[in-house]
Amino acid sequence: MELRPAYQDIITLDPGKRSGKPTIRGMRITVYDVLSYLAAGMSTQEILADFPYLTEEDIRACLSFAAERERRVLLAHA
Repeated sequence: MELRPAYQDIITLDPGKRSGKPTIRGMRITVYDVLSYLAAGMSTQEILADFPYLTEEDIRACLSFAAERERRVLLAHA
């Protein structure tokens, strides 16, 4: 049995939405948006207050997606 990454049911890729960038549950907010807010120093609670349609699970999915993407890059260069 293969385990699915934690983000797979949350992060979606739709060529017609946000130029095909990975988005959260098909909405217009991208993984990049969330990661940028976190990198700028916003807390999870601040993001959730600004975007009430997001959940903590959505934010964790963004982090998991980014970690998996980084892992794939490292494996490709190994």
